Amino acid sequence: MRRLAPAKINLSLHVLGRRPDGYHDLASVMQQISLCDELHFALCPEGIHLSCPGTDLPIREDNLVYRAALALFQYTGFRGGVEIILHKKIPTAAGLGGGSSDAAAALLALNDLCSLNVSQDELMKLGATLGADVPFFVFGRSAFATGIGDHLQALTGVPPLNMVLINPAFPLSTAAVYSGLNLTLTKKKNSYSIPRFYALGDVVRELHNDLESVSLRMHPELNDFKQMLKNEGALGALMSGSGPTLFGLFEDAKSAEDAREAILKKVSGDCLVFFAQSL
Repeated sequence: MRRLAPAKINLSLHVLGRRPDGYHDLASVMQQISLCDELHFALCPEGIHLSCPGTDLPIREDNLVYRAALALFQYTGFRGGVEIILHKKIPTAAGLGGGSSDAAAALLALNDLCSLNVSQDELMKLGATLGADVPFFVFGRSAFATGIGDHLQALTGVPPLNMVLINPAFPLSTAAVYSGLNLTLTKKKNSYSIPRFYALGDVVRELHNDLESVSLRMHPELNDFKQMLKNEGALGALMSGSGPTLFGLFEDAKSAEDAREAILKKVSGDCLVFFAQSL
C-alpha cells in the first residue's frame, strides 16, 4: 500500500500561553500542501520494520512512524507485523509537520491495511499522544486548530493557494523557539474565532505567526529570505510553525513557479526551494 503524507503550513499561529504539561495553547489556521513524503506498507508475520533510504533518520522508537505503528497495534491488539519504507521529501525540523504527517499516514494506512476499523476520532486521539500536529493530519482538511492543536474545526471556502517555500540549510528546534517566546509571553485569552476566507486577499490579511519574531531574532538571515519572496511578487510571506521554512503566497501558479526559478538563482546550493499548492 502506498500513502502520501503532505506537509502543512500555518496561515496564522497565535500562541496563547504555556500549559502545565509543557505544551502551548494555540489558535491556528492549518493548511495541507502538495509537498509530500511517500510511504509504502506491506504486511509481514511479525514486528515493525522501518527503513528510510537516503537519510540518517532513526528507524525504531525515535521515529514517529515506528511509534505510530506500535501505538496502533497495541491499541487494537493486532498481532501481525508490517514493513514500512519512508521516502522523505519534506525537510526535517522545518516547521512543516513532516514527522507528524508521516505518523498520521501510518495510522490511516495501517488501519485500512490491517482492517482494524478504528474510527477517525479514535485515530485522532491516538495521534495526539504522539505529537500535537498528528490529529490535524488524520483530520485531513483545512482546519482552525485550538487547544494544543488537537481541537479542530473544518475550514471551508479557502481559495486555491499557490506558494513558494524556502527552507534554509539548517534545522530549528521547536523547543528553543518556544523558550524564546516565553521570555515575553503573557497568558492571553482565546479571543480568536474561526476565520472566513472568500478570496486570496482574505488569506493574505490573516497571515500572522507569533513565533516568527523569535526565529528571526535567532537567525536574522531568515529576514533576507522573507524579503526575497516579496521581491519576487509574493502577496504576503510568513514563517510556518516554529520555522525555519518561509513561504510566500502568489496570485497564481505561473507567478509562483517563475518566482521559484528566480529565487533558485539567488540562494546558496544548500537551500531548498519548493513550489507547492494547497490541498
